[in-house]
Amino acid sequence: MNEINLTSDTISLDLLKNGDRAEFAKLVEAYSGQIYKLALRILENQRDAEDVLQETFLKAYRSIANFEGRSSLATWLYRIATNEALMIVRKRKPELSLEIEGQDDHEDAIVTPYHFTDWRFLPEKELQSSEAKQHMDQAVQRLPASLRAVFLLRDVEGLSVKETAEVLRISEGAVKTRLLRARLRLREDLSEYFGKALTENAG
Repeated sequence: MNEINLTSDTISLDLLKNGDRAEFAKLVEAYSGQIYKLALRILENQRDAEDVLQETFLKAYRSIANFEGRSSLATWLYRIATNEALMIVRKRKPELSLEIEGQDDHEDAIVTPYHFTDWRFLPEKELQSSEAKQHMDQAVQRLPASLRAVFLLRDVEGLSVKETAEVLRISEGAVKTRLLRARLRLREDLSEYFGKALTENAG
């Protein structure tokens, strides 16, 4: 069981539905950090991430009475937050809206990258450098929003395939396909970067 489900056990859904503000404060305390980090990773902008955090809990407070409990509270909050974040992405770059909705969610649409580097030959300090981590963050940001959301929810936040599908309201098969596409794109992007590092080290 991952972290996002552990705190759900300490929060009473009945109290939340009855409008108990102290219980809602517990919900905010339990999940605000995770929601903010997710929004920040999607948007790379602190102010936008703060707006997503605020809107997520405002919408949760207003609609908690209608929450049916078909998914966990955590999954429900992630869904609200992800939707809010992707709405901001749409406003920034309307031309990406088709990519956000997701296309080619079939395995036969996956294209194998051309560049691959065996990172085992890189010094560990190269892999752990701040420059490498920054390049990784930038590579994630270059992913289409539909792939970035799946990658962040599944590989960074640690949600299961089922939970990720529930958050994004897509099939589990689409989650697996988008995740594979995201990993392949990142591998190609990072292979170029680390390939240059290998060449420099060899020199």
